[in-house]
Amino acid sequence: MIPSSKLAPPLALLVLLALLAQEPSALAAENLDDYPYRIALRIEGPATWYWLEIPVSVHASAAHADLRDLRVFNAAGEALPYALTAGATRYTQTRRETPARLLPLYAATGAPEQEREAGLWVRRDADGVIVEILPENTPQATPQAAPSRRLRGWLLDLGAADFPLERLRLDWDGGPEGLQRFSIEASDDLAHWSHWLEGQIVRLSFQGETIDQSEIRLPGRKVRYLRLLWAAAPEAAEAATVRAARLSGTLAGHEPAPLIWSDAIPGERAGEGEFIWRLPLALPLERVRIGLAQSNVLAPVVLSGRIQKAEIEAEAEAKPSAREARRKSNVRRLLDRLSPARRRQEARRPREIPWRPLARGVLYRLAQADGERAQEEIDLPGRPVNELRLQLDPRGGSLGSDAAPELRFALHGYQLTFLARGGEPYQLAFGRADAAPAALPLATLIPGYTADGGDSQAGAFGLAHLLHLPDMLPAPRPVAATKTEASAARSDLKKAGLWLVLLAGVGLLIGMAFSLLAGSSRNK
Repeated sequence: MIPSSKLAPPLALLVLLALLAQEPSALAAENLDDYPYRIALRIEGPATWYWLEIPVSVHASAAHADLRDLRVFNAAGEALPYALTAGATRYTQTRRETPARLLPLYAATGAPEQEREAGLWVRRDADGVIVEILPENTPQATPQAAPSRRLRGWLLDLGAADFPLERLRLDWDGGPEGLQRFSIEASDDLAHWSHWLEGQIVRLSFQGETIDQSEIRLPGRKVRYLRLLWAAAPEAAEAATVRAARLSGTLAGHEPAPLIWSDAIPGERAGEGEFIWRLPLALPLERVRIGLAQSNVLAPVVLSGRIQKAEIEAEAEAKPSAREARRKSNVRRLLDRLSPARRRQEARRPREIPWRPLARGVLYRLAQADGERAQEEIDLPGRPVNELRLQLDPRGGSLGSDAAPELRFALHGYQLTFLARGGEPYQLAFGRADAAPAALPLATLIPGYTADGGDSQAGAFGLAHLLHLPDMLPAPRPVAATKTEASAARSDLKKAGLWLVLLAGVGLLIGMAFSLLAGSSRNK
């Protein structure tokens, strides 16, 4: 039996050699030279994170449709952490502002409290708009004994304001300088009022300096009317004279992200009333636009799509599933049972991927007296395809030309957010076929991030722009042949390293065995 003390050094050496023979990417950082496409970024202002909209040309030039090969490098060649989010929906905030219609509210001086309250009468039309306020014509007041009036407050009619009220700004004068307090009440029908908060406006002057605070923060709720009431005691001063009131707020919500459109790509005629367009890789198309060159064209069409067989096989080879592996093994066993002639015949048999209908529609471009009407777009279900086929209904005639029309496609873009670290210039790199996904979740990249537009990171985000765009839709290439020279060389080095490790291990074992045998002979 070989002592463990003699086995430890050779085994440790074997482990070290095995680690050194591993692929360099497993032990070292990613290399910018491994990516065939590199585009410099221009950033706006200092920020912690920068946000970049991915254009269609990058989608079409990337090695993978899910953009797993995207990377961001700094000036030192260091890969930066980033997040990649699909633009299905996005949170929007719109700042809104509206003026309010002002109506004074009076109270009778010296009258009982219930009469002063009853004097706040209003009259509305059928749309709910206030026409006038007539405190002197209320049942509690008569023309023979009309008491003196005191301006107690103001009624604000907001009209058709459809946003939550966040701020109220008053343009006012009159009354003594100092602090003026009043209550703010809200109502939708002028009959039922709810207390919101206590407001305050300030105007102070001293030695030529003036402090003027005329803005009040509101609770951020929708309402039709606001009532500003100063102190109700008879000895209190009158309310300030308000000349104008403006209310502002933020209208928030989620809306679909805008589609990003490609440049025109040429097609080819595949038969009578049939045209085909090819994309470099499968993309989830949301809409297409087919340009009609002539007027007075109307054509019912069927648009179909499919994924090329070469891309399906390349994706399966890059990430084979257990089911796919079993299927390939079964096919190989069946082919082995066939005769050589039958085997060659089966290998030459074409295997076409069937077309799947995506949408039906009517394309037209019609000249009319009031102008030209056109419908050149067709909505798609967002299914990944890299080939499109348009078939014309013969009852509608042709598109006005035998040549294939130009096609533009649209899809929901991606947004890339990266953490700024190191010096500029930053570079966007992509196009590496054997790249693994490296994007982080957005909540991991930005601690405390919320999708509802929270401002906890206000000022920490900046915009980044590509200095130039790659060529739109390069010539389709087999995915299996898209590895760069660097990655191919790295694969060769890995194989050579593995063979060296095996040979070194075998040599060590043989040497160790001879040494043990020689020692055993001497002992005997």
